[in-house]
Amino acid sequence: MPRYRLTVEYDGSAFQGWQAQEGAPTVQGTIEAAAARLNGGIRAVLHAAGRTDAGVHATGQVAHFDLDKDYPAIAVRDALNFHMKPMPVAITEVSIAPPDFHARFHAIGRHYRYRILARRPPPAYTAGRVWHVTRALDIEAMRAGAAVLLGTHDFTSFRATECQAKSPVKTLDRLEVFAAGEEIHIEASARSFLHNQVRIMVGTLRLAGEGKWGPADIAAALDARKRAAAGPTAPAEGLVLTGVDYPSA
Repeated sequence: MPRYRLTVEYDGSAFQGWQAQEGAPTVQGTIEAAAARLNGGIRAVLHAAGRTDAGVHATGQVAHFDLDKDYPAIAVRDALNFHMKPMPVAITEVSIAPPDFHARFHAIGRHYRYRILARRPPPAYTAGRVWHVTRALDIEAMRAGAAVLLGTHDFTSFRATECQAKSPVKTLDRLEVFAAGEEIHIEASARSFLHNQVRIMVGTLRLAGEGKWGPADIAAALDARKRAAAGPTAPAEGLVLTGVDYPSA
């Protein structure tokens, strides 16, 4: 029973998140339905590096499944893409993985990008891909706020109330804020994230960019260890899972 590792790209606006749900379009459900066509109608359970929420996009999600029959990796890629049409999800890479590989448990780094469009006119070409804010934001103030969040902290204030993680303590390895034309991009990297952590950090950094909060306010939010202390949760549409890291050996 070969194990296949997949790299997945999708437009999250068409799905009710990653995780399979009865009666709702999901990324996992779409891929599993296509995989069953290769597996004699039997479900091939798909395991992902992380479960993205409804509306969140991906260019570098990683997942794996087992099939009962041995196919070349390129044949699996092309067959899945054929059977998933016209849903906005694509398998960009497939490889044969070691039998003990696990997309979630073996991941050692996850990378996200959040896009903010800071201008008065609404987005047209990038609609559904950015968080539209109608006023300019102070990038330097956002960077100063981001520096407070780097490192190991109890991120209780920066996780959804329904988050099921056993511990709120996470190590944020990277949180960079930079201009990209009219957009502001925020890139975050860590071994793992809490539910909605990136989106809440972005919502909090927007307060810094508007001049409403300074680094001391963000530090106080961290110390409070309660969700109400941090900023709002930024919309899902601006968030993209861009990559997942695994040990090289």
